[in-house]
Amino acid sequence: MTQTRNLGADLPSQQFENVVIRFAGDSGDGMQITGSQFTHTAALLGNDLATFPDFPAEIRAPAGTQPGVSGFQVRFSSSDIHTPGDRPDVLVAMNPAALAVNIKDLAPGGIVIINTGQFAERDIAKAGLKSNPMTDGTLAGFRKIEIDINDRVKRALEGSPLSPKDIQRCKNFYTLGLMYWLYSRPLDATVVWLKDKFSKKPELAEANIKALTAGFNAGDIHELFQNRYEVAACTTMPPGTYRNITGNEAASIGLVAGAELAGLKVFIGSYPITPASSILEQLASYKHYGVVSFQAEDEIAAICSAIGASYTGYLGVTSTSGPGMALKGEGMGLAVSLELPLVIVDVQRGGPSTGLPTKTEQADLLQAIFGRNSEAPIPVLAAATPSDAFECAVEAVRIAVQYMTPVILLSDGYIANGAEPWRLPEIDKLPRFAVKFLGEVPEGGYLPYARDDKRARPWVKPGTPGLEHRIGGLEKAHLTGHISYDPENHDFMVRMRAAKVAGVRDTIPTPPVVGDAQGDLLVVGWGSTYGSIASAVEITRAKGQRVSRLHLRHLWPLPAGLDEIFARFKAILIPEMNLGQLARLLRSEYPRHDFISYSKVQGQPFKTFELTNKIESILEK
Repeated sequence: MTQTRNLGADLPSQQFENVVIRFAGDSGDGMQITGSQFTHTAALLGNDLATFPDFPAEIRAPAGTQPGVSGFQVRFSSSDIHTPGDRPDVLVAMNPAALAVNIKDLAPGGIVIINTGQFAERDIAKAGLKSNPMTDGTLAGFRKIEIDINDRVKRALEGSPLSPKDIQRCKNFYTLGLMYWLYSRPLDATVVWLKDKFSKKPELAEANIKALTAGFNAGDIHELFQNRYEVAACTTMPPGTYRNITGNEAASIGLVAGAELAGLKVFIGSYPITPASSILEQLASYKHYGVVSFQAEDEIAAICSAIGASYTGYLGVTSTSGPGMALKGEGMGLAVSLELPLVIVDVQRGGPSTGLPTKTEQADLLQAIFGRNSEAPIPVLAAATPSDAFECAVEAVRIAVQYMTPVILLSDGYIANGAEPWRLPEIDKLPRFAVKFLGEVPEGGYLPYARDDKRARPWVKPGTPGLEHRIGGLEKAHLTGHISYDPENHDFMVRMRAAKVAGVRDTIPTPPVVGDAQGDLLVVGWGSTYGSIASAVEITRAKGQRVSRLHLRHLWPLPAGLDEIFARFKAILIPEMNLGQLARLLRSEYPRHDFISYSKVQGQPFKTFELTNKIESILEK
């Protein structure tokens, strides 16, 4: 383990309940790695945490420009938190563009750490600035700490075999070491990670460790900082074994766990698309759990391969984002007609078209519920947080196999890339829903579209003697599965498939109301609005307001009991990162209630203060 000096021990140490740090620089400055490593260390120290990575869509946007700025915000706390924070307490700006883009968000009196080695006149010009923000009054009201990180890394790595360009690539770890010192964090976990990451290039590991250590030791220079800070471990989280997890990681693990609970193996057929690609990558790494992965040539091939896998007895899975969902529409209709289990994971992003590929949105709700030709109902559910994606993935698998239907699991970029502590579940307590394939001809003969008590047809592996049957997109005759153009049969089958999906309601719970069972205002959310809604309702309830919240996991069919819950509140507020899609759906299903839509479509999640202000403005009327 790396040993560091402790000359800063004589500085006063100040305790904080929670701190928000934002690392910002060029896409090539390694801000995502820096933030991820700080997050990992915070998790190991027992902090509750939430993260918000934010980066441009271009693989390498023009260096030094504002469109090329990449950021990573992490909030770590000694108490339970729900969001990565409205405003950073500390901003680390690696160049003028990063400073210009992010300074408006810094909390009043906050600390801004500036890499002065990247503030030459040409750097300021690249950032599109007319004056130097360090001298033109931009930083008035903030605590400014200037460090020439470029030069310090160069001196720390003097004699290194690396090229001058590669030496400068180590400056993110110098910055990380500096922040570790400031917030009393150890280097050990990051040192281990670097040695493992660059095990085949030890010179890179050594250089980055030297830069990390130099940054940590630089904190001992008293003219840089007057204090060190500490955030104690969180004591309010339930006991258990935790790991840090992102939404895409949790969804991937949940799909494998769900398949295991069903007695199946996973086949994923996907086409890479931001921000869903890492689900394919993650599942491809689970070959030792029997996962078969296929990177298809396009979205249509991806979903069709997954349908084919389900036909053979695998759990077919495909992952995508909004544009890919549009291309998969016909395939989803085929899965509805075939009545085979399939899980479609839609990690939503800003649109329409290519839109904002790396920014978050939740505007695919109506597409997920209604976005197919004809009558093609599919159950839809949505994850609320990164760790919740695990339970939602398991639930999606359960519905798919018990009802022999495709299921759509909605996530979004905020959940997919964000991270939080996840308490590992007790495996023995996870509910099992083992699949029973039909293996022999039933008494009276085999009818491929006979149905059980959930209206699900039997699942047969191809090649099973005596159970040969026809599949395809043409309408099936009731029971026999033969091609049928009979009008009455088509009417019957359409209604039967709709009734089967509606019957999912019988096995899903009514979501709990958090707060009073009745009151002045109920805030209803779905998906990633969970954290900001929970925080805003906590704040307003602490002021004595009669505000409660309800969060929907199952969006189609909607759970039973909502009409009675809505009737107990004077007003119902629905915040969404779209133009009111859930509000429109609820108005259609529950017309006697008045739903107040509150929309945001900026590619950014709701901030707590935005919802708090909206709640208070409604209550004042």
